[in-house]
Amino acid sequence: MAHTSRNSTLPGGVPKLSRSAVYKKRALYKRKKVATVPAVKEVALTKTKTVAGEKNGGTRTVPVQKSPRFYPTEDCKTPLKNRRVVKPTKLRGSIVPGSVVILLAGSHRGKRVVVLKQLPSGLLLVTGPYKINGVPLRRVDQTYVIATSTKVELPALPAIGDEIFKRKGKPTKNEKEMFVDNAGDNSYKISAEKVALQKEIDALVVPAVKKVDMLQSYLRSRFTLTKGQFPHEMKF
Repeated sequence: MAHTSRNSTLPGGVPKLSRSAVYKKRALYKRKKVATVPAVKEVALTKTKTVAGEKNGGTRTVPVQKSPRFYPTEDCKTPLKNRRVVKPTKLRGSIVPGSVVILLAGSHRGKRVVVLKQLPSGLLLVTGPYKINGVPLRRVDQTYVIATSTKVELPALPAIGDEIFKRKGKPTKNEKEMFVDNAGDNSYKISAEKVALQKEIDALVVPAVKKVDMLQSYLRSRFTLTKGQFPHEMKF
């Protein structure tokens, strides 16, 4: 007779007997639990070292690992081991290069922009284009955008990375300049390289936008909600 399980499955995939009931039925408590103790290798803490000189005895026993001369006065916190691997950010299926999205945060919130690509940092590289609605090249988290079904066929774009958005650090002040207020001199100014890159991107994206009927006026208009309108019930 073929062996059948003592436990049966009820409708819905729920077992009839609990784990403790099966343990009692199988009389596992009567079996002897034999644990195999792993063999511990003895590690030598000292070693014999040959010492030169007639009056030094010839050999000397020294520790294998030399103890430190100084100890910290306070407990040092050691970081825990972390086996997590940083994975690249997965792009939403509704967003592809050329998609028109609506910004939900930042100084340009409510505006519609064109997605150029996903940067190595996981952020989206978007632009208005600047010539149409005044949105320059920006990095945006995909969490803060609403993806629409409108798409633009983009031409081949120049290579753009995260390094173009890195700002230069402010120069440190010496003792004489510490109490001098020169905030106007350190104000942020757009570099000529970024201005030239924006003009190059606009020259490529604007003609692609003009090919789609009514898309230019669609990008210029700002996304707003009135009373009784809910974004989760809309189809973009």
